[in-house]
Amino acid sequence: MSYLLTAIIIILVIIILSASIKVVREYQRLVVFRLGRSVGARGPGLVFLIPIVDKPVWTDLRELYLEIPSQTCITKDNAPIDIDFLIYWRVMDPSLSVIQVANFAGASQGIATTTLRAVIGDIPLDDVLSKREDINRVLRTKLDEVTERWGVKVTTVEIREIVPPKDIQDAMNRQMSAERNRRAMIIESEGKRQSAILVAEGEKQSAILKAEGDRQAAILRAEGFALALEKIFGTAKTVDSKTMMLQYFDTLKQMGTGAATKFIFPMEFMSMLKPLAGLAEEAVKKQGG
Repeated sequence: MSYLLTAIIIILVIIILSASIKVVREYQRLVVFRLGRSVGARGPGLVFLIPIVDKPVWTDLRELYLEIPSQTCITKDNAPIDIDFLIYWRVMDPSLSVIQVANFAGASQGIATTTLRAVIGDIPLDDVLSKREDINRVLRTKLDEVTERWGVKVTTVEIREIVPPKDIQDAMNRQMSAERNRRAMIIESEGKRQSAILVAEGEKQSAILKAEGDRQAAILRAEGFALALEKIFGTAKTVDSKTMMLQYFDTLKQMGTGAATKFIFPMEFMSMLKPLAGLAEEAVKKQGG
């Protein structure tokens, strides 16, 4: 019987110690209620409680997330879209998070959905699709204003997916296709323009080089012709009247072998014959004497 009593006492001591001694981790806090009145948060480390008198409520200080399921919202231009997002939050004041709100997850989800509809209702569809970061910032600010009194800080709001209606998706696909075709046409026309510019530039350079070549060739021909004339004039200066006369006689000899009966002589030839006529007359006089 004594052994049984001892065992019962040991069990009661263990139960009392387990109820009065708590080990609180670094990321946890205990909000202690003593006879129904909050006496603040305890931890981390060992926390001693008064059995039956103190009632602890555990809170987690780590950053947590809340998944908001897809919500149908109406944009400013009356386009229905489905949006789902995540809310990242952490407890800043353990006592307020226990005293001020019974179910933070449920309350946050309700606030998030109504806030989302209010924010999207003030934004056109194009801005909803293109300004996701701005919407995240506005949602975080508005949610944080509400959850601040609960001792909770909303750190981040991230929209995961925005799904517009099928007809709007089809219109967006056609718009993107038209935009891609427009860009392709612009790039193609720009390429053709650049090609035409390069061809014209090449033809211009070719014409310039050809004109330069023709000019250089004309200069070389003129220089050659001038050099030839200079040589002719230089040679003509060394030729005397006797040499010219011998050339004329040789020409007369060749003309005499031809069939022509009339000949035209230049006046220079007649002037060159005058010395010969004078010599012939002197010879005749000497023979007559």
